[in-house]
Amino acid sequence: MSLASQSSEIKKLAIEAGFDACGIAKAGTLTKDSLHLETWLAARYNAGMQYMENHFEKRIDPTKLAEGAKSVIVVLLNYFPKSYPFENKKLKIARYALGTDYHFVMKEMLNNLLITINEKVCKTEGRAFVDSAPVMERAWAREAGLGWIGKNSLLLNKDLGSYFFIGELIVDIELEYDKPIEDHCGACRKCLDACPTRAIVSPKVINSNNCISYQTIENKGEIPSDIGRNMNGRIFGCDICQEVCPWNSKAKQHNISKLTPSSELSKLSDIDFQNMDELQFKKIFKNSAVKRAGYSGLKRNIASNIAYISS
Repeated sequence: MSLASQSSEIKKLAIEAGFDACGIAKAGTLTKDSLHLETWLAARYNAGMQYMENHFEKRIDPTKLAEGAKSVIVVLLNYFPKSYPFENKKLKIARYALGTDYHFVMKEMLNNLLITINEKVCKTEGRAFVDSAPVMERAWAREAGLGWIGKNSLLLNKDLGSYFFIGELIVDIELEYDKPIEDHCGACRKCLDACPTRAIVSPKVINSNNCISYQTIENKGEIPSDIGRNMNGRIFGCDICQEVCPWNSKAKQHNISKLTPSSELSKLSDIDFQNMDELQFKKIFKNSAVKRAGYSGLKRNIASNIAYISS
């Protein structure tokens, strides 16, 4: 089987496995992205995410992360819900966290895809990555021709918008590679203008210190009052820059049952969130990404939104 045939078959198998898109890039050093990362870190825009400073060489070059790496197979998995249960509520959870934690869902799907590749295409050693190792997933998705980096720093895809997870299989075989596509943001700056905390300091540059997603998930301390009063009810993650993006007008609902919110979560009112005790939290968010914030973190996030809730 030729490299072109192998690559075509892998993409076909990825779609059959439930992914919405697949592209392939040659493993190597991300030179331009390494410079961008260096500048970003020097500005301290990583806030309290010290781990972003670790394993720099592995982060910019997967051949230093996975032994024998030659190719990066990148997949996208749509998570846009049929309906958003918090649409008409003041307190909101980001859409990506409505169902089962995506780390588990994607990892299982990727590992099954790797098994299928070995069975139906060729023998290969590889590792699956889902936002849990020093892999620049958006850059690799761009290199694999799956979209471009938008001004909100997210990957944008012409057909899917940006409501999708990104995963990678870093493998030890040569394949036929896709090419990056051009940027299609043009003069649009809706994401920059819509961010209530001005976290997008310039196109493709995010100051995490001001980012609602960082503050409600990664930050383990108190949320600064000037951020809290501009959180607009966001208590875990934030979709504002995605909600205003014109490319998300094309977003289609996903068909992955594990990503569908439970009836218990969907029924939660603003008052329910405020009165939630730890046992209820553990039951409702048992397999959810919201567990990353923890009960105390979620209650802190709610408290930071009190002024917004009361208005």
